[in-house]
Amino acid sequence: MEHSHLDTERQRISEARHHDPFAILGRHQDGGDVVVRAFIPLAAEVTIAEGGWPLSRLPDSDHFEWRGDGQALPAHYSLIWRDQHQREHIARDPYTFLPQIGELDLHLFAEGSHRHAFRFLGANEHEADGVGGVLFAVWAPNAERVSVVGEFNNWDGRRHPMRVRGGSGVWELFIPDLESGHLYKYEIRNRHSSEILLKADPYGQRHELRPRTGSIIPGHGNPAWGDGDWMDGRRGHDWQHAPMSIYELHLGSWQRDQEGEFLNYREAAHRLVDYVKDMGFSHIELMPITEHPYDLSWGYQTSGYFAPTSRFGSPDDFRYFVDYCHRNGIGVLLDWVPAHFPKDSHGLARFDGTPLYEHADPRLGEHMDWSTLIFNFGRNEVKSFLLSSAIYWLEEMHIDGLRVDAVASMLYLDYSRKEGEWLPNQYGGRENLTAIDFIRELNVAAHDQCPGILMIAEESTSWPQVSRPTYVGGLGFDIKWNMGWMNDTLSYMAQEPIHRKYHQGMLTFSMLYCFTENFMLPFSHDEVVHGKQSMLHKMPGDEWQRHANLRTLYAYQFTHPGKKLLFMGTEFGQGREWDSTGVLDWYVLDYPLHQGMQRLVRDLNRLYRSHPALHRYEFDWQGFEWIDCHDAEQSVISFLRKGDGDEVVAVVLNLTPVPRHGYRIGVPLPGGYREVLNTDAAIYGGSNLGNGGNLLQAEPQPWLNHAHSLALTLPPLSGIVLAYAGKD
Repeated sequence: MEHSHLDTERQRISEARHHDPFAILGRHQDGGDVVVRAFIPLAAEVTIAEGGWPLSRLPDSDHFEWRGDGQALPAHYSLIWRDQHQREHIARDPYTFLPQIGELDLHLFAEGSHRHAFRFLGANEHEADGVGGVLFAVWAPNAERVSVVGEFNNWDGRRHPMRVRGGSGVWELFIPDLESGHLYKYEIRNRHSSEILLKADPYGQRHELRPRTGSIIPGHGNPAWGDGDWMDGRRGHDWQHAPMSIYELHLGSWQRDQEGEFLNYREAAHRLVDYVKDMGFSHIELMPITEHPYDLSWGYQTSGYFAPTSRFGSPDDFRYFVDYCHRNGIGVLLDWVPAHFPKDSHGLARFDGTPLYEHADPRLGEHMDWSTLIFNFGRNEVKSFLLSSAIYWLEEMHIDGLRVDAVASMLYLDYSRKEGEWLPNQYGGRENLTAIDFIRELNVAAHDQCPGILMIAEESTSWPQVSRPTYVGGLGFDIKWNMGWMNDTLSYMAQEPIHRKYHQGMLTFSMLYCFTENFMLPFSHDEVVHGKQSMLHKMPGDEWQRHANLRTLYAYQFTHPGKKLLFMGTEFGQGREWDSTGVLDWYVLDYPLHQGMQRLVRDLNRLYRSHPALHRYEFDWQGFEWIDCHDAEQSVISFLRKGDGDEVVAVVLNLTPVPRHGYRIGVPLPGGYREVLNTDAAIYGGSNLGNGGNLLQAEPQPWLNHAHSLALTLPPLSGIVLAYAGKD
């Protein structure tokens, strides 16, 4: 290399502008000699450790050079240097190693089909030529230079510049002998503007506790998983015909320790499992615990798509949480947010000084409502990023399913936008074609990679076939939240009972579309914030009536076809809206009505689990039949839930405070029926009116298309469930 050119290249190294420091630094052949070049800012002197050979400082620079025959020089030598404070440092020269990322990985990443990009992007423990260390890699195609900065190099962007891998836009650097636990970021210089950015690692698997924003080199080792039986079982689990009752929670406000601090994942696991098992839920659904900068976003403005938030502990602590749940028979679902991300300067926004993960045009790339940026789903590297994030949680963290947030905002280009604020697709329509393609690829990849997991859509529109396979034109989700049922039911229950007869259709309408999708019935966090009131205070009437209404609503939810979801606190009738900055009002369980509410939810879970008629055919007409949906005048509805053979239960809801005596319903089979649940029972806080524990015999009196019938007592504002007990 000519001296004038070499001097120019050295100057670019000094200015931290060089895209390929390996061309200058490290070990090189120069004629018959070997030359070793190093650039170590603030070094007073530098020596090759293995031979004690000193490097010469080039005039007026921090460049050092050694020249010799090189026969005794190891391939990966170490450098010793003293800084201006006479402190000694020793490190193996990272610029002696060949590129470490394989061409196939780069190809699949650029193609948008890589499902495990986290294995080579980010900071990963790595071995090269028998030397251990950490391989750093980041995608920044519009960078002039990218450096790894951290505690180990005094956050100096001149110390560890990375090499770019051709036209892939991926930069990499293997730093030998570096260990886990160190803080780091990427310092990026934009090639067009020379802007310097300091960014957390998009693929970082561990981050500092907010408000600090550094990434932490993770230690992988061998996680002590003990959930092998669970993981084997989920592959073939027939979830469609099994009970599924989910307890949704925000980990930071469910409970805290005695000092009011957040629970560690490990402590939370023990408390939660004890509670959830006692209450009879089958799954926990965590609101996003992916790393996020702002507490009040509840995790929905994610910055770390591969990292459990450090608010509650380390990644290994979170692995323990999942493992402990699994070993106790509890599934773990995670709220996952691929629709948008925050604008924080340390995150994905304008990552290399250009709109990289997001669209450049705000009509495509920004959610004005949420002040967040929208992923560019048509960019292959962004697809690889999101696909890999989903697989990371399902595969590496053993998560049993992802509840995909805000799917509607992904499907429609005009979502929450006025005329002129959005761009139509190539056909002039409002459908976001690239997002639709991504969603389908996501669901295919997740099911292919992790058989038995569940992909759940929070989707609030009438988009067809959300929970149908992609090969028949569906989006490929397993389950869709039934937002229509939730909105209609809550609107109905908010009516004063005297007016409910005019709104009966709100209760019955869901059965017109109930089996067009695999539905989940959610009463989620969204329904108990922002002035919507708690579930209890959505109900009309005095305190007793509010509790009675809510008990009846839960009976309706647990007997209506569809999987179930309740947000924390709603199971015991918390009176206040949810406040994420505090904890639930557990003290209300000192009062009988709230004790009764909690006891009812526990018994509803038991009932749902123990009666196949309530869960075997939740997605099929075979499992449901109206007894009477027309008695609007008395605000009573009744229906059958059916399993196989004689597995039958009858459900009757009286939605007024007026007791009904001798109320007749048709039943499909002769023989005995037993009241197995009555929300008006005294143990739940009710008036204790009902049909007792005695066996009720069906009479041979035809009623509403059934050859037999029962005469019942309907308590006020109540739901009763009668199980068929067979013939005498």
